[in-house]
Amino acid sequence: MQDAFAHCEGLVRAADKDRFLSTLFAPAEHRNALLSLYAFNLEIARVREVAQEALAGEIRLQWWSDALGGGGEGHPVAAALLATITRYQLPPERFQTLLDARRFDLYDEPMRTLADLEAYAEGVSAGLIALAAGILAGGIDTGVLIRHAGLAHAIAGLLAAFPIHAARGQLFVPLEILARHGATREHVAGRQATPQLRAALAELRAHGRR
Repeated sequence: MQDAFAHCEGLVRAADKDRFLSTLFAPAEHRNALLSLYAFNLEIARVREVAQEALAGEIRLQWWSDALGGGGEGHPVAAALLATITRYQLPPERFQTLLDARRFDLYDEPMRTLADLEAYAEGVSAGLIALAAGILAGGIDTGVLIRHAGLAHAIAGLLAAFPIHAARGQLFVPLEILARHGATREHVAGRQATPQLRAALAELRAHGRR
């Protein structure tokens, strides 16, 4: 099992430097568990990039759902994560929420409203923070803090990745925010740094800071 956790550490160190560095501040006895969680997040976050087609991505996400049901022992990340789930009694439904939220990534449908974005952030970001808190904080109630932290972290990440998403045809800036400032999906797709688009991004940034 130590090889599986070492594999997770290598993945997170290489591809998610911020979270890897954060684990160095965690108590040593919880570090492997966090690394397995963050390695799993990496695996499902890059499904679109790896699969390239939506159907292949759906199959890959379903594989992870099945693996977390006990069929992933042969995969180092799945094996390490299953051990973590068992040790900390993490709720399986939270992992399913992460997987369900990531299905949005597979398609080019735009984010329509700010409420839709908040629901997405709740799934992909707050859900991950909640699981990390389950490892570190046990039964302490951190629900409100987790939701706000998850939204802020998700918005910061989406803004940082805005050029990458635009090049792929993905739109995470809600259409209602774009419309409020006279920006359009075409501005985003064409990567036109118009005053309207800048204003829309500024509003989203301000929302993440609240």
